[in-house]
Amino acid sequence: MKFIVSSSYLLKQLQVLGSVINSNNTLPILDNFLFELNNTLLTVSASDLETTMSSTIDIDSTSTGSVAVPAKLLLEILKTFPEQPLTFTVEENSTIEISSNSGKYALAYAPGDEFPKSVQLEDPSVTLVPAGVLATAVSKTIFAAGNDDLRPVMSGVFFQFSPEGLIFVATDAHKLVKYARTDVTASQVADFIMPKKPLTILKNILSTSDAEIKIEYNDSNATFSFDNYVLMCRLIDGKYPNYEAVIPKENPNKLLIDRQQLLSSVKRVAIFSNKTTHQIRLKIAGTELNISAEDIDYSNKAEERLTCDYQGDDMQIGFNSRFLTEMLTNLQSDEIMLEMSLPNRAGILTPIDGLEDGETVTMLVMPVMLNN
Repeated sequence: MKFIVSSSYLLKQLQVLGSVINSNNTLPILDNFLFELNNTLLTVSASDLETTMSSTIDIDSTSTGSVAVPAKLLLEILKTFPEQPLTFTVEENSTIEISSNSGKYALAYAPGDEFPKSVQLEDPSVTLVPAGVLATAVSKTIFAAGNDDLRPVMSGVFFQFSPEGLIFVATDAHKLVKYARTDVTASQVADFIMPKKPLTILKNILSTSDAEIKIEYNDSNATFSFDNYVLMCRLIDGKYPNYEAVIPKENPNKLLIDRQQLLSSVKRVAIFSNKTTHQIRLKIAGTELNISAEDIDYSNKAEERLTCDYQGDDMQIGFNSRFLTEMLTNLQSDEIMLEMSLPNRAGILTPIDGLEDGETVTMLVMPVMLNN
């Protein structure tokens, strides 16, 4: 088994696949890349059993076979090469030899058939989504997903597909983000919960791609195919909470304000808030928004006044400044609307501008109880 490949091209592909590999694997074989050679096609795969990703590369070869090569060692050596063709030759003595312009390097390999086989989806549903739409949907929602192992369904992003459009939701019970598109649709109704890790990998690659992504899914697995990559992952098992029920429908108090101005203000004032609650207070009266925080233990306090466009009753409401900062940072619009009903009901943040046709973003943040 022998093949020739460009060093920088191989490195680029392997760095993407390398993000699948865990730092401490229960099975030693998972510390390897699987190289499967079929004449001029080389398929390289990486897996952590939950997520498997493969990339298909056109190369110069006439042989077939499969070997598992140590991932860390291979990435380290490839990073040091300038652009040049590398020749990989599988030797009899269980080593694979790499020949470059300047030298030869031998690594031990494992037989390819020891590597776990990826699952084939039986009769899956298929939806096509443009890369840009999926990348935006993931980056807008993933930050709001939870990290609680006791509630695994909330540790992923909920995908809801229908002929009316696509909806992506993430929540950790303190904050919730719903990202919807009506300009991209699916042929039938389906929903599933995607884990964070494969979504983070996808987000990083998709931001530079302009391909159409083919999403295939059944009850337990989903596959994303685009360009020369295929990413397959096991879905999170369970029923997603009814998120529509927690979004308050009647919100008579509406605050319209410059996003960047509010973000800077919240960041500054939050420095003086209690280090465990991160609580800041918003007091709105007329056209004035007063943002304050106090840490009684250390006698630290801060207060800022902003002018805003407000319709509704005068009110005071408390929020966790970290959640508010995350949401305001994640939005791209110049102006945002904060809608509220009562100090103990969730506030809803929506961007006023900067959205594409058919795109809506709704962010919900739970209030914290103010101790007067």
